[in-house]
Amino acid sequence: MLNRRIERHQLPCFLQVSNRYTGKTLGFLGNISEEGLMLISDLPLLVGAVFALSLQVPGDESGRRTLDVSARCLWSHEDETPGHFDSGFSLEIAPTEYFELIEALKYYFSFYAVEASA
Repeated sequence: MLNRRIERHQLPCFLQVSNRYTGKTLGFLGNISEEGLMLISDLPLLVGAVFALSLQVPGDESGRRTLDVSARCLWSHEDETPGHFDSGFSLEIAPTEYFELIEALKYYFSFYAVEASA
């Protein structure tokens, strides 16, 4: 069993991921880390290939925004859910906003103690 040293963050509400050049939806973000991501899709993806990905994320008042990343597919296998596949990616190129997204998701999915009011 592989020892993980990178903390992953599961995303119960998936964020859409598409091909940067065609705009075609590839799947949804399953988890994310500083070094990569997992994509959940309807089809297996080509292992070893570098993909130009666009992550559709919530934006400010304007609605959604797009983060473009390049990532290499390291593995792809069938998910526990029939008809779905999980694919692991290692980042090749990512903007600063990608790492800001990780921090925002960590905050959003964390539990913090709230001080009681008097």
